Amino acid sequence: MTLRNRRQPRGKRFLLTLLLLLLVAGGVGGFVLFFEGDIPVADFKNTSDYIGKKGVISYQVTDKGSGIQSVIVTASQAGLVKTIYSMRFPRTTYNGAVGPLTDSQSIAFDPIKMGFKDGPMTISILASDFSFRGWLKGNMTNVSKDVTIDTVAPKIHLLHGEKYLSPGGTGIAIYKVKDKDATHGVEINGNFNPGYLLNSARTDTFISYFALPYDAEDIENLKIVAVDKAGNSTVFPFSTTFKKAHQRIDTIRVSDGFLGKKIPEFQQYYPEMHGDLLEKYLYANSNIRNANNAKISELCKNPSPERHWKGRFIRMPGSARAGFADHRTYTYKGNAVDHQVHLGMDIASTRRADVRSANDGIVTFADYLGIYGNMVIVDHGQGVFSLYSHLSQINVNSGDVVNKKTVLGLTGTTGMAGGDHLHFSMLIHGIFVTPKEWWDQHWIEVTIEEPIIDSKF
Repeated sequence: MTLRNRRQPRGKRFLLTLLLLLLVAGGVGGFVLFFEGDIPVADFKNTSDYIGKKGVISYQVTDKGSGIQSVIVTASQAGLVKTIYSMRFPRTTYNGAVGPLTDSQSIAFDPIKMGFKDGPMTISILASDFSFRGWLKGNMTNVSKDVTIDTVAPKIHLLHGEKYLSPGGTGIAIYKVKDKDATHGVEINGNFNPGYLLNSARTDTFISYFALPYDAEDIENLKIVAVDKAGNSTVFPFSTTFKKAHQRIDTIRVSDGFLGKKIPEFQQYYPEMHGDLLEKYLYANSNIRNANNAKISELCKNPSPERHWKGRFIRMPGSARAGFADHRTYTYKGNAVDHQVHLGMDIASTRRADVRSANDGIVTFADYLGIYGNMVIVDHGQGVFSLYSHLSQINVNSGDVVNKKTVLGLTGTTGMAGGDHLHFSMLIHGIFVTPKEWWDQHWIEVTIEEPIIDSKF
């Protein structure tokens, strides 16, 4: 046998071995490609535990491998099983991901129309991918969630509604709601005012403090709204008489001396101010004022749910220098340069006089805030707040529990104050209201205490 003849079998064996290796590699690659084992992941994304008359079932399915082949969503209750949603995706190719890697839907669901009743129900997702596993059925996942069908809207029973309300005034509504888990309150002119438990002994009776802004021209709508966990809602309109408020006019003269004294204070906290002293003043009096009022409103959005105050709110002794909702014109060298509204009462006493809490409560803010200077806000519970500003000294910290007449600080000239005084404000759920009502024991009795007593009967 020649050398050439000996090499031929070896060459054939090499080719056969190479071919076999290629076949094995191809088989392994094909198995990995077509028989991948990544199971789809499914969840009921943002689906509530409670479903009402017009429910929504939201889901999301993801797959890291061959892609999603099918999704079936079902609902079951006491032997009744209904398909809510079904989708089968077409194969788009034979290489890599052949179906979508993500599928999410929000499905409108009417439980009554589909034959379900109020009570427990189970919703399920069955999802598969394009893998050849499971005798070509693919990798499958089945995820379930227990929910409660609730199609009964909350019942509202009005016990007391405010009779009269003026711009900058406060009113109350007392009512019953049978659903203890419902979110409820009074909506007036688009502003929602949460209701709170009247007292621990009356677990189905609530009170909501509400207010009209100083610039309200009418009461466009006034209603109690209750929404349960399933989204069922009840609206109970009621009426009150709108009493127009008298508008007071005031003029504030701005001098160069005042600008030279005040602008450096603001410049420390608001370095974005630019221009001459007057331009900086106008920026502070308008832009910073608006930002400060928005901040104050935000600070009053999460009140204590319990009522802390008792009796009328005390007024600091001294002379009134400015009233609530005074419409001010600011003049500089005889020319009108700005217009703003004063949202509190200015009271002047002796220099650095004690500033005392008007009633019991919890300090929710004690710091510097723009035009208000050093400021303290006290949360009296259930949406009622008091504000004390222009202080030269703050004696309390946020979170402190204070009693009526607790010294909060001393009067001063911080912020947009021309002389030593206290700027005092009252707020209901972040809306500035006239303090005069809250200083008046008769108003407290007629507007709040007597209706609370009458609501028992």
